[in-house]
Amino acid sequence: MKNMPEEKIGIVAVSRDCFPMTLSVTRRNAVVKAYQEKYGDIYECPVCVENETHMRKALADIREAGCNALVVYLGNFGPETPETLLVKEFEGPAMVVAAAEETGDNLIQGRGDAYCGMLNASYNLKLRNLKAYIPEYPVGTASECADMIDAFAPVARAVIGLRSLKIISFGPRPENFLACNAPIKQLYNLGVEIEENSELDLYEAFHKHAGDGRIPGVVAQMEEELGAGNKKPEILAKLAQYEITLLDWVEAHKGSREYVAIAGKCWPAFQTQFGFVPCYVNSRLTQHGIPVSCEVDIYGALSEFIGTVVSQDAVTLLDINNSVPADMYESEIKGKYGYTLKDTFMGFHCGNTASGKLSFCEMKYQLIMARSLPEEVTQGTLEGDIVPGDITFYRLQSTADAKLRAYIAQGEVLPVATRSFGAIGVFAIPEMGRFYRHVLIEKNYPHHGAVAFGHFGKTLYEVFQYVGVPVEEIGFNQPKGMRYPTENPFC
Repeated sequence: MKNMPEEKIGIVAVSRDCFPMTLSVTRRNAVVKAYQEKYGDIYECPVCVENETHMRKALADIREAGCNALVVYLGNFGPETPETLLVKEFEGPAMVVAAAEETGDNLIQGRGDAYCGMLNASYNLKLRNLKAYIPEYPVGTASECADMIDAFAPVARAVIGLRSLKIISFGPRPENFLACNAPIKQLYNLGVEIEENSELDLYEAFHKHAGDGRIPGVVAQMEEELGAGNKKPEILAKLAQYEITLLDWVEAHKGSREYVAIAGKCWPAFQTQFGFVPCYVNSRLTQHGIPVSCEVDIYGALSEFIGTVVSQDAVTLLDINNSVPADMYESEIKGKYGYTLKDTFMGFHCGNTASGKLSFCEMKYQLIMARSLPEEVTQGTLEGDIVPGDITFYRLQSTADAKLRAYIAQGEVLPVATRSFGAIGVFAIPEMGRFYRHVLIEKNYPHHGAVAFGHFGKTLYEVFQYVGVPVEEIGFNQPKGMRYPTENPFC
């Protein structure tokens, strides 16, 4: 995929001066060996940090090596000041992890006390107001530490991406879409830039691309992708022109940023003026790593980008849309999949989900818009049932008073025909009914949610914590018996 950051992790061992430095060095060697055997490349800094002078040398070394993510490895108790200064002065995301003792036969000269040192490291990080990724149980063998570093990699990737992301938006949000309106202050706090443009700017750029020599090539790509689902061939040239317009805009406007996401517009005047709807183009860009949200949903685009980086796969943005009819639940879900009716719902959007994430797809017109507009100006949606399998429904959001909030819920798309229109699936999330009421409604989330294809809740939770979402503001679908603070205890 394009538009994606790559992490280069460097590991630096630290050693307290009253412990053998060789203990940290040999343990670091073992972690690197285990990581390389299991996961691939990691840069091993040859400097073991015992004091501030060593810290400077290590910092210079990992910078020269091009590392953009750091692992501080406590091979023994570790020096509190130099190890936390290393986190402070390193520009990228950092992780702190500690060595477990290796054998009961070597607990005199071979005892490192990193279990103890980890406590002091965390305390010193807090004193300095520093953020570091600390695994759920941060003390382990070489093999276990390698696993922890691998779990850190997608977190680091997401943080790196956010710090060099620009979201490009077009137009104000549609009328009666206040739910997608949120203050942009938190974008800046996250390190994200925002460029807000008029629809007229986009309209002008689109017309300047009329007759662009690249259009036939893009049309050919679309025809190949759609195959038998190419039900509106007459609209492909316009869609190709629009796709080229967006890609050129991204290249011309990313500025100092490396990565881009787009918050686009599709109504109320878009379809009548452009002569189509942009859903299929949005799906194609998202499939190639440039997430495009609908209805100028800026935090939707942000959420999509995070999910794309974490999963290294296409994501989608859907309305948490409609309940599953009781008769459909009785005939096709009950007794087959272990969910109650309230655990299920349909996730839908007009046609912005990538073709690779649909069980089948067809180019169609937008039925909802066509109820009040000529059908020919609503063409451009990619419709089909979303592929069955594991999903994570999530969103990072700013509240109206500019506070960060997020939710994560893991579940699945069921292999049940939707019998409906748009890009749509029958979703099942354990205890969704309670989550819907006491997180989505209670915490005032909009109807748009990002969907990653797989279970990525653990990583997304760590990303949200790392970027500053308070733990109490990360909602999740709590299991039965775990009461929400707002849940009526007598129900």
